[in-house]
Amino acid sequence: MVVKKPKIVIIGAGMAGLTAANKLYTSTASKDLFELIVVEGGTRIGGRINTSEFGGDKIEMGATWIHGIGNSPIHKIAQQTNSLQSSQPWECMDGNNNDESIITIAEGGFHLQSSIVDPISKLFKYLMDYSQGKLTKESAKGEILKYYNMASKASSSSNFGSKKQNLSIGSFLRQGLDAYFESMKEQEEVKGCEDWNNWNKKLLQEAVFAMYENTERTYTSAGDLESLDYEAESEYRMFPGEEITIAKGYLSIIEHIASVLPNGLVQLDHVIVTVSLGVLKASISHDDDDGDDGHGHGHGDDDDEKEALELESLNDEEIMNGVSATVSNFLPHSSSISKVLKSKWGKDPLFLGSYSYVAVGSSGEDLDTMAEPLPLMKDSSNGNSFSYPLQILFAGEATHRTHYSTTHGAYFSGLREANRLLQHYHCVGIFNN
Repeated sequence: MVVKKPKIVIIGAGMAGLTAANKLYTSTASKDLFELIVVEGGTRIGGRINTSEFGGDKIEMGATWIHGIGNSPIHKIAQQTNSLQSSQPWECMDGNNNDESIITIAEGGFHLQSSIVDPISKLFKYLMDYSQGKLTKESAKGEILKYYNMASKASSSSNFGSKKQNLSIGSFLRQGLDAYFESMKEQEEVKGCEDWNNWNKKLLQEAVFAMYENTERTYTSAGDLESLDYEAESEYRMFPGEEITIAKGYLSIIEHIASVLPNGLVQLDHVIVTVSLGVLKASISHDDDDGDDGHGHGHGDDDDEKEALELESLNDEEIMNGVSATVSNFLPHSSSISKVLKSKWGKDPLFLGSYSYVAVGSSGEDLDTMAEPLPLMKDSSNGNSFSYPLQILFAGEATHRTHYSTTHGAYFSGLREANRLLQHYHCVGIFNN
């Protein structure tokens, strides 16, 4: 008698989908157990990983960083495949640069003094450390204690009360900045700025703080930090060590993961859906009041229908003129821009955005809910319990509670769903790597 093999279809050949497929296909316990196929709607693999070339250099149009090299599965694969070195120039932005020679320049080429910038740099760093649970009363010693007190005051202000889960990172940061200014007795005019009417130390430090806020927006993909949930920030996890780019391109990681996979057969018992959150949200009917859980999905460096989508709609000449005009305000003798390469994640119907964040009013529990298989069925043998037949499973960075927005979060989610199926069929020798 021929034994029927379960058919598994994985929708999406990005990091999560290919990792799940790789795990299912290479697991010793699953040999000859499944029929497996990966379905991709585009003309390439990689999903939001897309290594391109520009001016003779490798350029990442999507995922760029290995966020912490300590214990990172992405870094491990990059080492195994010798992807960290290349004879061809690449988008090299390695490490956290603490070079004291770095200067901050305001409009007109004015160099801001370290006495203006350094306190705000430290303030922003320690406020974020506090929100992420890395700065505690026990760890706050010496000068750091005063920043801890500012952060503590910001988190316990009247605007925060007992409903922290509905508060934003943006509100917290601004409360912290207010606490900093309250601690300053006098606002001195900045030496060398006598010709800048009404530009005092406070105004310049507010501008420096806003610069860090804008940088944080690019990290989180939130168009406005007021939409970024404060409580969820403490659940986010990063690997230790420096953050680096990949010399041979992120696509080399994807190609390695996909290299073991054969062609599959179409007919299925299980589907692992790995499409982006933007695509999932777009498929939800606008008439469904329960359709949007508040889980955010950014577009490049900004939010829905705002700066990033606006930028995507501009032609190359408009972008070059705009960037040149902006740069010339700070560096009057800067070179002109002659060529542009831009991504269009926001308008690409296969992605509809870049990566996810936890919006105000949402929580880590919503990410866990997104990771639950469908349908949920009542167990006939026990009227009080439910079981999953695992017909539809979900993976992708937006389904990982503590590593959302990252390639390693997508990687882990792919392993999670592959292991879920392996356990479903009582396979042995299952490991989370």
